[in-house]
Amino acid sequence: MQLPAPRGPLTDRLFAELTRPPHDFDPPSTVPYGAGEDVQLALFACYELHYQGFDEVDDRWEWNPSVLALRERLEGGFWRWLTRRVPRPAAPPPREVPRALAALVAADDGPSLSAFLRSGADAELFREFVIHRSVYQLKEADPHTWGIPRLLGRPKAALVEIQSDEYGGGRPERMHSELFRATMRGLGLDDAYGAYLGSVPGVTLAISNVMSLFGLHRRHRAALLGHLAAFEMTSSIPNRRYSQGLRRLGGDSGTRRYYDEHVQADAVHEQIAAHDMCGAFAAEHPALAGDILFGAACALTLDRLFAEHLLGRWREGRTSLWRADAEVATP
Repeated sequence: MQLPAPRGPLTDRLFAELTRPPHDFDPPSTVPYGAGEDVQLALFACYELHYQGFDEVDDRWEWNPSVLALRERLEGGFWRWLTRRVPRPAAPPPREVPRALAALVAADDGPSLSAFLRSGADAELFREFVIHRSVYQLKEADPHTWGIPRLLGRPKAALVEIQSDEYGGGRPERMHSELFRATMRGLGLDDAYGAYLGSVPGVTLAISNVMSLFGLHRRHRAALLGHLAAFEMTSSIPNRRYSQGLRRLGGDSGTRRYYDEHVQADAVHEQIAAHDMCGAFAAEHPALAGDILFGAACALTLDRLFAEHLLGRWREGRTSLWRADAEVATP
């Protein structure tokens, strides 16, 4: 993956440093607060050093103290934005966590992006949607896998069970990231990892960044589990609609397989995630039950902002993708 074009002073400075041999540099003493373009792209680039990295960036940058110092400041601003933008649900008794997760998901009243893609989107808009999703789906499950060594017992086994399915049960051609590549190829898109990083706006990057924020910090492990639970509990119906939309647009079975796979798999995963993973973790760590719900609320809020961005742009007859000459509202 190549570094994308900078989107402001933060990424302009960071990318200039990263393309040199590893060295110490003084990160900005303050960074913008919120979820804007420059902030989210800079944070995504810092996190990506822990995943596949960038072709022109030395792997030794991953643990460079200057990059970590910058990342800490970016994370601090993002965390403050999350805690102000996402209402924190009341902490339930540990035994009530699965029910509280279900109630939180049921109460979500965001616009239905999947309903529009099923019935109203043309092929070009569906391709835009897939481009957005590719930033995460081509490394699907990786952020949540950071949680495995942070757990013990039943919650750990539950997370491993979910992740094993995400990774194809040991068969690389069945990995969900590979199935998504087939969807991209079927739509005539570039299926290379990170090919569209420079094409998506900050709200799309924030969806990936919140997973990395939770996954890379042990103190956020409960929020990571809640995030995954919400992810699984809101997956089956939308994925059925995505498949129906692709069928309407002439997509063949190979192009639709990614979505069809999730209709079945996530119906099982949501029960494992809510009860065996989150419920068992809350029983072991009662003080963290509220963090589980907060992680779920973050997932739902960012998905709602994402849907509002895409549907709002499309209603105006404009692209939802990032363009340097187009204004993108900061959520």
